[in-house]
Amino acid sequence: MSGTPHVIRGSVSLPEAELMWRFSRSSGPGGQHVNTSDSQVELRFDLAKTQALPEVWKERALERLAGRLVGGVVTVRSSEHRSQWRNRETALVRMASLLAEATAPPPRPRRATKIPRGINERRLRQKKQRAQTKRGRDGRDWS
Repeated sequence: MSGTPHVIRGSVSLPEAELMWRFSRSSGPGGQHVNTSDSQVELRFDLAKTQALPEVWKERALERLAGRLVGGVVTVRSSEHRSQWRNRETALVRMASLLAEATAPPPRPRRATKIPRGINERRLRQKKQRAQTKRGRDGRDWS
């Protein structure tokens, strides 16, 4: 198709041999031509059986994409373009970014930091000053 492998992350890319394509008629723009051409693209990738991903990534992706998987297969559809070729490109990019997101390492846990005493004291002083200002607006002595 485009000749360049779609990189997921680093040196890992989507293997063309493991991609399953299906084409069907698309709704949307295209006029009379849309009734005769199969421009909608459905791209399927068997995540459970693939050998292209490192085992750790595969487990992570299977866990994160559990709601999207049907029998270990992840599916992406594209039908926004009138041309099948552009829809194939879009589907490939979507699949690669979906897998990149699903295989990303979890974020580092947040380390709690201690607030310096000076900053805390200044905050409390300003808070008291503000309360004093608002108390002065009571309006009881106005007559």
